[in-house]
Amino acid sequence: MATWMNLGEMLKLNARKYPETTCLQDAVRSFNYRQTNARVCRLANSLLAMGLSKGDTVSVLLENCVEFVELYLATAKAGLIINPINFRLLGDDIAYIVNHADARVFVVHDEFCPVVDGIRQRLTGMPSNGFIVVGEEADGYVNYESLIRASSAGEPEVPLSPRDTWILLYTSGTTGRPKGVVRSHESYVAFYLINAVDFGFRPGDRVLNVMPLCHVNTTFFTFTFLYIGATAYIHPARRFDAREILGIVEKASINFISLIPTHYALILAVPENERRRFDVSSVKKLLCSSAPARVQQKIAIMDYFEGVELYEGYGSTEAGIVTTLFPHEQLSKPGSIGRESLGTDFVKILDEQGRPVPVGQTGELYSRGPMMFDHYYKDPHKTAESFRGEYFSAGDMAYQDRDGYYFLVDRKNNMIITGGEHVFPSEVEKLISRHDAVFDVAVIGVPHPKWGEAVMAVVVLHEGKTATETEIVDFCRDRLAPYKRPKSVRFIASHEMPRTATGKILHRVLRERFSRS
Repeated sequence: MATWMNLGEMLKLNARKYPETTCLQDAVRSFNYRQTNARVCRLANSLLAMGLSKGDTVSVLLENCVEFVELYLATAKAGLIINPINFRLLGDDIAYIVNHADARVFVVHDEFCPVVDGIRQRLTGMPSNGFIVVGEEADGYVNYESLIRASSAGEPEVPLSPRDTWILLYTSGTTGRPKGVVRSHESYVAFYLINAVDFGFRPGDRVLNVMPLCHVNTTFFTFTFLYIGATAYIHPARRFDAREILGIVEKASINFISLIPTHYALILAVPENERRRFDVSSVKKLLCSSAPARVQQKIAIMDYFEGVELYEGYGSTEAGIVTTLFPHEQLSKPGSIGRESLGTDFVKILDEQGRPVPVGQTGELYSRGPMMFDHYYKDPHKTAESFRGEYFSAGDMAYQDRDGYYFLVDRKNNMIITGGEHVFPSEVEKLISRHDAVFDVAVIGVPHPKWGEAVMAVVVLHEGKTATETEIVDFCRDRLAPYKRPKSVRFIASHEMPRTATGKILHRVLRERFSRS
């Protein structure tokens, strides 16, 4: 008999321990643990009654909502595999993922029905009765709430194992077609327990979920709170209004939020006299992840959220959390991603031949640990390519200092080779971002007849600020080696900067766009 509990099983226990404690909440609804467990059991039983069996896949195309969380919980209880899809994707990408995942059921928000209807005939393995809609009723779809009403609230009788696959999560595709990351219940339970220890989370804590529920960041951090019997407030991922977020923090007494640097920049962009009107004293812990945060930004965050513990994490969809920079290290190790997280067996920095590099030298970062994914779905070649023995690499370049702290340099695939010299975009981006007029920047390599590639800076300016190409180039002149300086600068609007669901800039998309111009 297993001595652990997956998230669905833990919900059953928490419904008994904390029946009246709020489990899930949004702007208009609130469900306690007793209510949530009953709804989830009904949903799980209805999915099984549709003809699904243990190991079958359910694709989900939803905006952040309570129903999305219920689907994660229901599939965990029923032994099914959930395949969350980024709601920002277009029809072709959605069709590719649903087909590649071998989905038997497709759950969509009513607003996405037109997109799904446009690709329905291309979803080769999907039965005609396998479409479920959340929201308004739609022709050709089973209504989500009717499914919940249709079955009993008894616990599904499905044999479960720690190694069973629970989530098939496709990568954001920063370097090409997304890959299906196969993750077991066991890998998530490991994270929940490690996370609760590392961050000191407790029952009664309240998390504000802002990151997309189709991303590993949310399935890690938000679900940790449900695992320990705490409360999750679900906020739509596509809408980030800093004033609205601060209002929720005050009204819902939020204790923890996981955000990306862009979110923090938007909060800090609210005039200070307005920001100070919100009571954010309930916030005790913050996480900054998915992209590096500048030291000055961190100082400003800690100044505004007075007394807050600021954490920074590095990881990937495949490896989970690899390193953590703790609150007391934020100013003593600026720019670092920290040291090995609790439970991460080991981190290695290797050269192209797989040999360890000396301290201070850049190489490719590899890690192993209990949060590791199983494999890429239907892609043994990519799986083998990503490992050296038991150690996995997401393709990030890094170095380690003499104190054992790790520093990211850049993505391996983002590296620019100009005249035989290697340029890591992140170094140039960090400098340009210090310009007073620059809100955001991405540095890419574009074709050049002489040098092979030339360095280009793609810049978003602060609202109301101006700058010219010459000013940006001159700003770099005395601060960067000549081959690292941008040879050209393009200015774009903030909404034109291509990003993944968690805010990472898609350098590949920018290269494709500006290589043609």
